Amino acid sequence: MIIERLSREHRNIEKLLAILERELEVFDRGSRPDYQVIRATISYFRVYPSIYHHPQEDQVFARLKARDPAAAAKVGDLAREHREGAERLRRVAQAVDGALADRAIRRHDVAAVVREFIEHERRHVMIEDRDFFPAALRVLQPQDWTEIASAVSDHSDPLFSDVAEEGYEMLRAHILRLEQEAEAERRQSSIQPRPDGAF
Repeated sequence: MIIERLSREHRNIEKLLAILERELEVFDRGSRPDYQVIRATISYFRVYPSIYHHPQEDQVFARLKARDPAAAAKVGDLAREHREGAERLRRVAQAVDGALADRAIRRHDVAAVVREFIEHERRHVMIEDRDFFPAALRVLQPQDWTEIASAVSDHSDPLFSDVAEEGYEMLRAHILRLEQEAEAERRQSSIQPRPDGAF
Protein backbone atom coordinates (compact mmCIF):
# COMPACT_ATOMS: atom_id res chain seq x y z
CA MET A 1 0.00 0.00 0.00
CA ILE A 2 1.20 3.50 -0.80
CA ILE A 3 0.92 4.84 2.75
CA GLU A 4 2.84 1.83 4.08
CA ARG A 5 5.65 2.57 1.63
CA LEU A 6 5.65 6.27 2.50
CA SER A 7 5.72 5.43 6.23
CA ARG A 8 8.60 3.01 5.70
CA GLU A 9 10.45 5.72 3.78
CA HIS A 10 9.88 8.09 6.72
CA ARG A 11 11.58 5.58 9.03
CA ASN A 12 14.49 5.47 6.58
CA ILE A 13 14.65 9.27 6.52
CA GLU A 14 14.77 9.25 10.33
CA LYS A 15 17.78 6.91 10.19
CA LEU A 16 19.58 9.35 7.90
CA LEU A 17 18.70 12.30 10.14
CA ALA A 18 20.16 10.36 13.08
CA ILE A 19 23.37 9.88 11.10
CA LEU A 20 23.58 13.60 10.34
CA GLU A 21 22.96 14.30 14.01
CA ARG A 22 25.78 11.97 15.08
CA GLU A 23 28.17 13.58 12.61
CA LEU A 24 27.05 16.99 13.87
CA GLU A 25 27.94 15.93 17.44
CA VAL A 26 31.44 15.06 16.21
CA PHE A 27 31.64 18.46 14.51
CA ASP A 28 30.38 20.24 17.68
CA ARG A 29 33.20 18.62 19.69
CA GLY A 30 35.70 20.22 17.32
CA SER A 31 36.61 16.97 15.60
CA ARG A 32 36.37 16.21 11.90
CA PRO A 33 33.13 14.40 11.02
CA ASP A 34 32.95 11.82 8.26
CA TYR A 35 32.32 14.14 5.33
CA GLN A 36 31.97 11.22 2.95
CA VAL A 37 28.99 9.98 4.96
CA ILE A 38 27.55 13.50 5.17
CA ARG A 39 27.87 14.04 1.42
CA ALA A 40 26.30 10.65 0.64
CA THR A 41 23.41 11.54 2.96
CA ILE A 42 22.94 14.90 1.24
CA SER A 43 23.07 13.17 -2.14
CA TYR A 44 20.38 10.72 -1.06
CA PHE A 45 18.12 13.54 0.17
CA ARG A 46 18.61 15.40 -3.11
CA VAL A 47 17.58 12.40 -5.19
CA TYR A 48 15.18 9.99 -3.53
CA PRO A 49 12.74 12.19 -1.59
CA SER A 50 12.61 14.83 -4.32
CA ILE A 51 12.12 12.49 -7.26
CA TYR A 52 10.08 9.66 -5.71
CA HIS A 53 8.82 10.23 -2.17
CA HIS A 54 7.46 13.78 -2.42
CA PRO A 55 5.68 13.32 -5.77
CA GLN A 56 3.79 10.36 -4.28
CA GLU A 57 2.84 12.41 -1.24
CA ASP A 58 1.75 15.25 -3.54
CA GLN A 59 -0.54 12.84 -5.43
CA VAL A 60 -2.11 11.59 -2.20
CA PHE A 61 -2.44 15.14 -0.87
CA ALA A 62 -4.19 16.36 -4.04
CA ARG A 63 -6.79 13.59 -3.60
CA LEU A 64 -7.19 14.41 0.09
CA LYS A 65 -7.67 18.10 -0.73
CA ALA A 66 -10.37 17.25 -3.27
CA ARG A 67 -12.23 14.89 -0.93
CA ASP A 68 -11.79 16.68 2.41
CA PRO A 69 -10.45 20.26 2.19
CA ALA A 70 -10.66 20.70 5.98
CA ALA A 71 -8.42 17.68 6.60
CA ALA A 72 -5.98 18.93 3.95
CA ALA A 73 -5.97 22.39 5.55
CA LYS A 74 -5.00 20.83 8.89
CA VAL A 75 -1.97 19.24 7.20
CA GLY A 76 -0.93 22.59 5.72
CA ASP A 77 0.82 23.50 2.49
CA LEU A 78 2.70 20.29 1.70
CA ALA A 79 4.17 21.54 -1.58
CA ARG A 80 5.61 24.61 0.17
CA GLU A 81 7.04 22.41 2.92
CA HIS A 82 8.77 20.25 0.31
CA ARG A 83 10.19 23.32 -1.48
CA GLU A 84 11.45 24.79 1.79
CA GLY A 85 13.01 21.44 2.73
CA ALA A 86 14.86 21.39 -0.60
CA GLU A 87 16.11 24.92 0.07
CA ARG A 88 17.32 23.97 3.57
CA LEU A 89 19.11 20.96 2.04
CA ARG A 90 20.77 23.26 -0.50
CA ARG A 91 22.05 25.43 2.37
CA VAL A 92 23.39 22.32 4.15
CA ALA A 93 25.25 21.26 1.00
CA GLN A 94 26.71 24.76 0.61
CA ALA A 95 27.82 24.88 4.25
CA VAL A 96 29.45 21.46 4.05
CA ASP A 97 31.15 22.32 0.75
CA GLY A 98 32.38 25.56 2.31
CA ALA A 99 33.78 23.74 5.33
CA LEU A 100 35.54 21.23 3.08
CA ALA A 101 37.00 24.03 0.94
CA ASP A 102 38.30 25.75 4.09
CA ARG A 103 36.30 28.87 3.32
CA ALA A 104 35.92 31.36 6.13
CA ILE A 105 32.78 29.77 7.56
CA ARG A 106 32.33 29.62 11.29
CA ARG A 107 31.79 26.16 12.75
CA HIS A 108 28.79 27.50 14.62
CA ASP A 109 27.16 28.62 11.34
CA VAL A 110 27.70 25.23 9.68
CA ALA A 111 26.27 23.46 12.72
CA ALA A 112 23.26 25.80 12.83
CA VAL A 113 22.39 25.13 9.17
CA VAL A 114 22.64 21.35 9.61
CA ARG A 115 20.70 21.43 12.88
CA GLU A 116 17.92 23.52 11.28
CA PHE A 117 17.60 20.98 8.46
CA ILE A 118 17.39 18.05 10.91
CA GLU A 119 14.80 19.76 13.14
CA HIS A 120 12.57 20.83 10.26
CA GLU A 121 12.71 17.43 8.57
CA ARG A 122 11.76 15.68 11.82
CA ARG A 123 8.86 18.06 12.39
CA HIS A 124 7.72 17.63 8.77
CA VAL A 125 7.77 13.81 9.02
CA MET A 126 5.95 13.95 12.37
CA ILE A 127 3.14 16.12 10.94
CA GLU A 128 2.73 13.83 7.95
CA ASP A 129 2.68 10.73 10.15
CA ARG A 130 0.29 12.26 12.68
CA ASP A 131 -2.09 14.25 10.47
CA PHE A 132 -1.64 13.59 6.75
CA PHE A 133 -1.38 9.80 6.47
CA PRO A 134 -4.28 8.98 8.86
CA ALA A 135 -6.51 11.53 7.09
CA ALA A 136 -5.66 10.06 3.69
CA LEU A 137 -6.38 6.53 4.92
CA ARG A 138 -9.69 7.67 6.37
CA VAL A 139 -10.89 9.73 3.39
CA LEU A 140 -9.50 8.35 0.14
CA GLN A 141 -11.47 5.73 -1.75
CA PRO A 142 -10.11 2.53 -3.36
CA GLN A 143 -10.26 4.14 -6.80
CA ASP A 144 -8.08 7.02 -5.52
CA TRP A 145 -5.39 4.59 -4.42
CA THR A 146 -5.55 2.73 -7.73
CA GLU A 147 -5.21 5.95 -9.72
CA ILE A 148 -2.35 7.19 -7.53
CA ALA A 149 -0.53 3.87 -7.91
CA SER A 150 -0.84 4.02 -11.69
CA ALA A 151 0.33 7.66 -11.80
CA VAL A 152 3.55 7.23 -9.85
CA SER A 153 6.58 5.41 -11.12
CA ASP A 154 7.60 2.17 -9.51
CA HIS A 155 11.01 2.51 -7.98
CA SER A 156 13.44 0.92 -5.63
CA ASP A 157 15.16 2.92 -2.97
CA PRO A 158 18.82 3.40 -3.96
CA LEU A 159 19.93 3.03 -0.34
CA PHE A 160 17.40 0.88 1.49
CA SER A 161 16.47 -1.66 -1.19
CA ASP A 162 18.00 -5.14 -1.23
CA VAL A 163 21.13 -3.91 -3.00
CA ALA A 164 22.37 -0.37 -2.49
CA GLU A 165 23.27 1.56 -5.62
CA GLU A 166 26.87 2.46 -6.27
CA GLY A 167 27.82 5.45 -4.18
CA TYR A 168 25.54 4.47 -1.30
CA GLU A 169 27.28 1.26 -0.16
CA MET A 170 29.44 3.15 2.32
CA LEU A 171 26.43 5.00 3.75
CA ARG A 172 24.49 1.75 4.06
CA ALA A 173 27.42 0.14 5.90
CA HIS A 174 27.55 3.16 8.21
CA ILE A 175 23.83 2.85 8.97
CA LEU A 176 24.18 -0.87 9.71
CA ARG A 177 27.13 -0.21 12.00
CA LEU A 178 25.18 2.44 13.94
CA GLU A 179 22.19 0.11 14.25
CA GLN A 180 24.45 -2.66 15.58
CA GLU A 181 26.01 -0.25 18.08
CA ALA A 182 22.57 0.89 19.23
CA GLU A 183 21.43 -2.71 19.63
CA ALA A 184 24.56 -3.56 21.62
CA GLU A 185 23.95 -0.55 23.88
CA ARG A 186 20.32 -1.62 24.44
CA ARG A 187 21.41 -5.15 25.33
CA GLN A 188 24.10 -3.83 27.64
CA SER A 189 21.70 -1.46 29.42
CA SER A 190 19.11 -4.22 29.81
CA ILE A 191 21.57 -6.39 31.77
CA GLN A 192 22.92 -3.56 33.93
CA PRO A 193 21.52 -3.75 37.47
CA ARG A 194 19.33 -0.76 38.27
CA PRO A 195 19.39 0.93 41.67
CA ASP A 196 16.66 0.00 44.15
CA GLY A 197 15.22 -2.61 41.82
CA ALA A 198 13.90 0.06 39.42
CA PHE A 199 12.98 -0.91 35.88
